[in-house]
Amino acid sequence: MQESVIKIINQSADNFYNISRDKDLIVQITNVIEVIDNAFNNDNKLLLCGNGGSAADAQHIASELSGRFLKERKPLFAEALHVNTSFVTAVANDYGFEHTYSRMIEAAGRDGDVLIALSTSGKSSNVLNAIQKANKIGMVTVGLTGMDGDSMTDICHHNIAVPINDTARIQEAHILIGHIICQLLEEKLFD
Repeated sequence: MQESVIKIINQSADNFYNISRDKDLIVQITNVIEVIDNAFNNDNKLLLCGNGGSAADAQHIASELSGRFLKERKPLFAEALHVNTSFVTAVANDYGFEHTYSRMIEAAGRDGDVLIALSTSGKSSNVLNAIQKANKIGMVTVGLTGMDGDSMTDICHHNIAVPINDTARIQEAHILIGHIICQLLEEKLFD
């Protein structure tokens, strides 16, 4: 059992090491930080969405920005689109689950806002529909996916595709990337 624990930790460490050596991925992360910084400086907001563990990650990242991450500072407008369960279940019931996020994007998204859409597979229909709706509104769209997330690459302005296809390792990387974004945004916006 202990060997299995060590094996999993090493797989995770290898994944993080590979990410740190991926120059294109680092550029993508840096570009996304600049995009979000620009949005906040122009009084725009950040919206996030995902399903399952990715919904939890979306909510986690939003809370770090709307609450605080490392610094005492004013809150930033960052919100995960699934936090209103009455809305999500009503839209899923009335229009279909694939429209849950695009409907909220239509209600809350504005030109210049940013959408971070998380999908480990890159194939979640409600997430893809949200990206397409956000693009029509004039939002900047950012994907967080795994190496098989080509469908998000095709429709997002920026797509950060973790170079692995293991769901658990992708989700670990997404929260690492989310924390990097939060920390560097705080430094840029509040130093």
